[in-house]
Order: sequence, then structure tokens, then C-alpha cells
Amino acid sequence: MPLAFTTSYLEDALAVFRQYKSLGEKAMAQVTDEQLSAVLDPEMNSIALLVKHMAGNMRSRWTNFLTSDGEKPDRNRDSEFLEPPATREGVVALWEDGWSRVFAALEPLTEADLSRTVTIRGEAHSVMQAINRQIAHYASHCGQIILLAKHFQHEHWKTLSVPRNKSADFNRRVSAGEASQR
Repeated sequence: MPLAFTTSYLEDALAVFRQYKSLGEKAMAQVTDEQLSAVLDPEMNSIALLVKHMAGNMRSRWTNFLTSDGEKPDRNRDSEFLEPPATREGVVALWEDGWSRVFAALEPLTEADLSRTVTIRGEAHSVMQAINRQIAHYASHCGQIILLAKHFQHEHWKTLSVPRNKSADFNRRVSAGEASQR
């Protein structure tokens, strides 16, 4: 997805969240149903558990974002790493529910809201700080999802960015004003 020039923090944050959502979806689409729940070792999380954790975090952080603590009292974070959804449909449902909460909370905001105070685990954050915190968190987990998907698909992996050994071609196309391949 090509970068759209903006000087609006909120527009950029929304675009970044949408980009990570898209990358995660493209990675998950490349794995089998069984690989969604596969782990590389007993201490690792599967893609399905990463999605379950992200969805739990998203529900907690973005529900009543401006008016309640971002760590909801009914959240059981530890359970997010147990018993992954049994089906791809279950994984996708959690993924979509979580991301819908992100966008529902952020889309109505204005630049004036960025300096408002919200709390996460009782700690004060500006809205901008809270958004940055979540961008970093979701980026790290989307990176884990991509790594696992790429590992499982190895030679069948379809790159999500500039293919290996194709940077010069990509740079030429960008210089010529051609659309991004992503």
C-alpha cells in the first residue's frame, strides 16, 4: 500500500494501523489452518494465540478509550495465551473484532484530542502516547505473525514487500513514477 503524504498525526496513525492489519492478514492467508496453531517450540506462541492476545489487548485498550482505563478489570491477559481458537474462522473473527475496536475508537478523534489524558494500568498517557504505544505493540506482534508464516511457508512464501534481490528494480520503478508493487 503506497504511502499517502500527510501532516496529520491521526491520519498517519490510522494508515499505519491499517498497514499492519493488512500485513498480518496477508501473512495469515499464506498458512494452512494447522499452521495457525503451530508453534516452533513450547515457549513460543502460535499465530492463533498472537491474534487472541492482540484481540484481548485491543478490546481492553480501545473500548471506552477516552473514558476508562485501557486495562479493563475483566481482562485476563494470561488466558490470551491459552487455548487458541480452534478454527481459522475463529482466528479471523477475533482479528476483525479487535481491529474494528481500534478503528472505531480512533476514527472519530480530532487533532485536539491528541493532548487529552487517558490511562493505561493507572498510568497517565496523552492520547498520542497511547496510540504510539499500541502501534509499537501491534507492529511487534504482526512481525511475529509474519515471521511464523514465512517460516512455515519457506520456499512458497510470497513476499509482503520488496522481494529479495529486487531492490534495484523496485528503486527504478519508484524513480520512474510507477506504482508500488505492494
